[in-house]
Order: sequence, then structure tokens, then C-alpha cells
Amino acid sequence: MAETSVKDKGKPPLLSCMSNRRVVVILGSEQDHTFAAPIKSILDQFGVSCEVRVASAHKDSERLLRILQDYEKLDDNIVYITVAGMSNALSGFVDFRTKHPVIACPPQSAGVWNIDIYSSLRMPRGVAPLVSCDPENAAIAAVKILGECEKELASKVREYQRQMQLKNEKADEKIRRGGLS
Repeated sequence: MAETSVKDKGKPPLLSCMSNRRVVVILGSEQDHTFAAPIKSILDQFGVSCEVRVASAHKDSERLLRILQDYEKLDDNIVYITVAGMSNALSGFVDFRTKHPVIACPPQSAGVWNIDIYSSLRMPRGVAPLVSCDPENAAIAAVKILGECEKELASKVREYQRQMQLKNEKADEKIRRGGLS
């Protein structure tokens, strides 16, 4: 467990710093699986356990509640990523029923996504899932949250960022040498 400084006494940590960590991806329906696939791929790169579940807040709320209650019993650091479009009740439902961070990652439905996104962005008071519209970015955000308590994971995030920076530097050099062709 991380040491608490004098100024932080009495304040609960964002995550308790335990070694068990996982990201639970909850899909609103099986159709969301293709959109969410990059989440698991990114988490695998960082060595973060990922479990994918399917449960709808609208159609399957009792079972969804039991799933969440089972995770709440664990002494793990958990970040939920919820993937549901249209009327995204899933993200708000999960967020209000858990003490863990929730990242809403709504799939982009053709033609109506600019309307559907509001159901992920506008939540009632006290319901506060984060929102990332890109599955890879949602996974990176989850890793960063878990990395707050784990130096090795935070170091992997910094290395990932450095590799992205190097890629841009190489592209810049290539363009400067040869121009655009």
C-alpha cells in the first residue's frame, strides 16, 4: 500500500494500490464487440488483464447488477470500460453502481452518432463516467488510471508515449529529407 503523506491523511486514494488489476469491458450488445476489439489489444500490450462481458442496462439490468456486485467483492483495482451506443444507459448505470472508475466508449453509429454521443456526455448529478470516443484511447486511459498506483505500469505508459514521439520524429525527418510525394 502506498504511504500517505501528512497532508493527505484522511483522504481516500483514487485507487487502493494493490497488485491485482484488471479492466472489465462491458458491451451493451454482441454487435459492439468488433468496435471494442482494440481495447483488449492495447491492454495486452501493457500486460493488463481484460475481461469482456455483455450485458445491457436496458434489457438485462438485473444480471448486470449481479455482475457488478461480483466485481465489487474483489480486492482488485478495476477500471470499467463500457461500450454502448444509442441511448447509453450502460455507462451511467455502471458508474453509479461501482466505486471504480468508468470510461464510456460509445461506438460511432452511422448518421446519428452526433446525436447519440449526448447520452454518454450528459449524465445526472453524481453519475460521472469519463468519455473516450476511441477504443484505443479508452484502453490507454484505463492503463494510466491503473498506473497511478503501479510505477512499472506508469513506466510502460511513458515508454509507449516515447515510442509515439519517436515515430513522429522519424516521419518529420523523412518528410524534411524527401518532401511530400
